[in-house]
Amino acid sequence: MKTALTTTITVLLLAACAASTPEAPTMDTGTVVGEAGDPRNRAKIHTELAAAYYQRGNMGIALEELRIATVADPSYPAAHGMFGLVYMELREQQLAEQSFERALRLSPNDADINHNYGLFLCQTKREPDSIKYFLQAIRNPLYAAPWRSYSAAGVCTLRANNAKDAEQFFERALRMEPDEPASLLNLGQIRYKQGKIDEARKLVSRLGKVADPSPESLWLALRIERRSGQRVAEQSYANQLRRRFPGSPEYQALQRGNFD
Repeated sequence: MKTALTTTITVLLLAACAASTPEAPTMDTGTVVGEAGDPRNRAKIHTELAAAYYQRGNMGIALEELRIATVADPSYPAAHGMFGLVYMELREQQLAEQSFERALRLSPNDADINHNYGLFLCQTKREPDSIKYFLQAIRNPLYAAPWRSYSAAGVCTLRANNAKDAEQFFERALRMEPDEPASLLNLGQIRYKQGKIDEARKLVSRLGKVADPSPESLWLALRIERRSGQRVAEQSYANQLRRRFPGSPEYQALQRGNFD
C-alpha cells in the first residue's frame, strides 16, 4: 500500500537526523555561552542546535540557528544539509533542493547529505534519481549506517514499481542490520505477494520484536494469518488494528473486506 511506503520514508527521514544531536536548550538563540571563537566550531555548534530543534518540531528556531551557523562559516556543508531537511519539513521544495545541492557541492561524498538528498528526491516523485545518491552514501567507507541507505533505496524502488530490485536492496540492508524495521516490513510485504507465507511470517515476527505495531505491520500480519487459515491469530490482529488504529486506511480496508 502507498501508506506503508509513506510511513517508511518518514521513519527513514527521522533516523537520518537522530544520531548524536544534543537536547535543545531553553535559552534564546544567539551566541551560545562558552562557544569557541573558531568559525567552523561555531557553525558546528549552531548546526547541532538546529538539528535538536528540528527533532522537537520547532522549525523557526532551527532556521535561526542555521542562519547563525552559515554566517559563522558559509562553507560548512552540514549546515546547508540541515537547511535542506528543515525546508523539506516546511514543504519549501525549491529551497530544500538548493540547500542540498549547495551542501553536496561543498562535500560531494558526505554520506548523510547524499542520503537525505536521496530521500528528498524520492519524496518529490523522482524515485529513479534518488537511487544514485543512496548508493553514493553507501560508497563512503566511513558511513556508519549503510543499511539505512539500502533500505531507503528499496523503498524508493518500490515506489517506482520495481519490486525485484527493491527486494535486493532490502536483503542487503538486513544482512548488515538484521533488525532494520523498514526492511523487515517491506520485505515481508514482498514475500507475502510472492506467496512465501512462512518467510513473510518470520519477517513480521522479527519486526514485532524490534518495533511497535503500526497499521502496516498489523495489516500484513493479519493477511498472512488469513491466508494460512489461522482464524484465531487473524482475529487477534484485527482487534489490535481496530483498537489501535481505527482511522487508518488499513482498518478501512478490513471493514470493506479488501484483503489484497
